[in-house]
Amino acid sequence: MASKTLSSEIEKMIRHLCLNDFPCGNGSWRKSKDGGDGPERESADELLDLLKCPRSPWGQVDDSWSPQVSTLRELAVLTPERLRKNFIYNHFTTLRIVDKGVSVIDDGLLKFSKLEELVLSANLLTEIAVESLPITLKVLELRANRLSSLSGLSSCRLPQLQYLSLGSNPIGLHEDVSCITGRKWPQLVCLDLSDCDFEDQQALVKALSTLSCLKTLILEGNPFTLAPAYPGLTVDTLTQLAYLDGSDISPEERQQFRGFATMNDLKADTALATVSVGRMRGMPDPTVRVEGSAPELFVTTKYYIFYEFPSHHAPNNLNLACKSVSDTVSTTTEDGSTNTSLQSNRNHERKIHRSDCGVVKTTETCSITAPMSSHSTSKLTWSEVMDFSDSQTYAVISLRDFKTFLKRGLYLRLEEEKIVSRPAASEDALSDKSGQTVKDMKGRKGKEPQDKLISTKVKSTDKKGTSVQRLVDDAPIRRILGSAHVPLQSLIRGDPELSVICEFDLQHKDFEVDVAQTPHKDLEKNKNEDEVLKQRGSCGKGQKNVSHSKCKESKKQYVNTQSDNPQPVQQDKVTVELRVQLEKWGSLSEAQPHQHS
Repeated sequence: MASKTLSSEIEKMIRHLCLNDFPCGNGSWRKSKDGGDGPERESADELLDLLKCPRSPWGQVDDSWSPQVSTLRELAVLTPERLRKNFIYNHFTTLRIVDKGVSVIDDGLLKFSKLEELVLSANLLTEIAVESLPITLKVLELRANRLSSLSGLSSCRLPQLQYLSLGSNPIGLHEDVSCITGRKWPQLVCLDLSDCDFEDQQALVKALSTLSCLKTLILEGNPFTLAPAYPGLTVDTLTQLAYLDGSDISPEERQQFRGFATMNDLKADTALATVSVGRMRGMPDPTVRVEGSAPELFVTTKYYIFYEFPSHHAPNNLNLACKSVSDTVSTTTEDGSTNTSLQSNRNHERKIHRSDCGVVKTTETCSITAPMSSHSTSKLTWSEVMDFSDSQTYAVISLRDFKTFLKRGLYLRLEEEKIVSRPAASEDALSDKSGQTVKDMKGRKGKEPQDKLISTKVKSTDKKGTSVQRLVDDAPIRRILGSAHVPLQSLIRGDPELSVICEFDLQHKDFEVDVAQTPHKDLEKNKNEDEVLKQRGSCGKGQKNVSHSKCKESKKQYVNTQSDNPQPVQQDKVTVELRVQLEKWGSLSEAQPHQHS
């Protein structure tokens, strides 16, 4: 793609003014000064009316790119003989070339020798040519371009510059901080650095302190603004500031942050975020879904919320109830996979969000290199209102990655854990199986069998010595019921807290029991148990065989009911309360416990 220069774009816009065409210019349509012309000629006042009339086709000209457009066209009617190139260039003091695809500022801009305001927002500029900026500039706006460095701009001396906007550009390296100096911009009053990538607040405010005339500063959207020390450190260091991020700085606020600037060991490069999961409502009663199942089966259903959040090892003075992924590499996750495959699981999770749950419409592609902490709330049995009362605090050192995460948003998963308990097949079989388990465990030290049956419920024996009925648990079946996406951009824009009601989209297919999730070994165990009982059928009691046959029939009925003929249930939206809060230090006493040790 060919580059587009700024001067060529300005020349094109000047040509569109039609300064030499009717009713402008010195053409045959103008009456002469002696007044001896025919009726087809127009006077200067009549031509000027055609130019100013809102209904006139000659008045429909784009003048948004400069306030001098209208006055220049009037001069083209009243004194067309003055319309020479130098006069036209010197007439403009303001140029606003916005979203025109300009990629190069060439030396053609120097022809505008009286230019005071230059707005080049939303273009494709990657660098600023030092020799191409007029020294007369007072306002320079370069917002939303592709500037990756300030080296070119800093080497250009603009002694009259009062307003500079560099927001929404990928700048923020240490070299960019060193380019901000009062020697180049001694008259700078307003500086916009919002939505950039500055991470070191202390280094930046030290450079900004050299701008003695600075009164208005916009820093929101930078990674360092997510740290607790912002805005306290900036307000206390830049004593000449009157406005910060669009709000005036009151004397009470200055007093509140007094002392931040003198704390050289202040820990200002770590963000602290607290995620709280509250009450969940709208979950259908799971007993309705198992209605008609075998009476011998007992189903325990629990629900919990799962999410991932950036985290790092917690500081010594913080008691964080979170666990880094790097610390749990060898543990087993709830779906049976290890944490070494968490990244692939995250990718699979995003796929589930888009296709299965229908909640997330679009997903922003972003790369997060910070460690991610996986967290699940406590597992609660069903009730109309389930209060998780879960609160976790995370420490994030990579502020740039944290900003990327907040732009992407937080993904919540609503998951279900179902445990099916059934009567033990026979006491003899269980005792044999128990003895075999002890022997097997001696040779399988350190390994946890996934297909074991655990006796969990016992009916108490009465005084007459009636039989004891034991219940054994199948392996838990865990499924994702729904997901929700929570936008967190407001935290980047300066809000310290976000409280929302998250809505999960539960689909009918999520209420089907996924028999395939039952471990294969567990099914094989049940099959082997059936064979053992058949061999003992001739010598065992008939009542045991009847009970075992009844249990098998119940199991078959349960599986068929849950998987082959699922009954859709009409339900309301399932919602959960969520709050994400960034810690902010409102006074020196709050910041002192977090100093570097």
